[in-house]
Amino acid sequence: MDRRKFIKNSAAASLVTLGGLSLPSFTSKKQKHITILHTNDTHSQVEPFEKNHHRNPNKGGVARRATLIEGIRRENPNTLLLDAGDIFQGTPYFNYFGGELEFKLMSMLKYDVATIGNHDFDNGIDGLYKQLPHAKFDFVSANYDFKNTVLDTHVKPYKILKRDVIKIGIFGLGVALKGLVGEKLYKETKYLDPIGVSQDMTRILKDEEHCDLIICLSHLGYFYRRNPSRISDLNLAKATKNIDLIIGGHTHTFLPKPTVVKNSEGENMLVNQVGAYGINLGRIDFYFDEVNEKTANGKTILV
Repeated sequence: MDRRKFIKNSAAASLVTLGGLSLPSFTSKKQKHITILHTNDTHSQVEPFEKNHHRNPNKGGVARRATLIEGIRRENPNTLLLDAGDIFQGTPYFNYFGGELEFKLMSMLKYDVATIGNHDFDNGIDGLYKQLPHAKFDFVSANYDFKNTVLDTHVKPYKILKRDVIKIGIFGLGVALKGLVGEKLYKETKYLDPIGVSQDMTRILKDEEHCDLIICLSHLGYFYRRNPSRISDLNLAKATKNIDLIIGGHTHTFLPKPTVVKNSEGENMLVNQVGAYGINLGRIDFYFDEVNEKTANGKTILV
């Protein structure tokens, strides 16, 4: 995709003040600039949709996503690529290859971190484990206890990465599996309370690891109108602190730009989700000043 189309297909960005400090929308030499790119619920959609598709004509495709990501990385080498789960299930590619192709392609795109969605258990926890050697990126999940399963030690609660001296802590959360996934598929995986786990994670990442930016990869769902008290990204954001960005999945919610939410301490934080099937790429740009106070621009890019 050329530069004109890239700009044309980019939703309008919004400048969000985080931590109570307003920064200019340009990047000075003294500012640090971190770009977060993200997907969710790609569901084995390797190729673009057909031109006559009823809903997503000629949209998506891993090759197109790769072109966009490559261009953004040239623009800012301090870029992370993340996924919020449900990588598996949805096309014959998964039925035939069992997830091998999806993981190999994500590795070629140089994903950094992903979390686990409910459909990633569709070939069972053993099927997921079998494909891990093809994933050259890390999986994080803090509220799935895999202690008595084959995934024990293979999925960490969190991952810390550094870009341009900025320390970034990333942890994962998954939806309750009981009633959604057959027990024989997830076996002895234990589901832990996402809010309590998030409080532990942010304490570790903020107070002990001294991270400058904290991101939650969530497969909880954006919000449930019919059951507003159900745990969701919006409810999680309001009940916790020190999370800068929740990248969501599960509900296939399309947001043209991130939602700004007040956390438990009344500070701004962001929640984003970019639909499904790889037809959109989320982009959040964080800017840090000399004392690591930050602002953010967010937008969704059509693939």
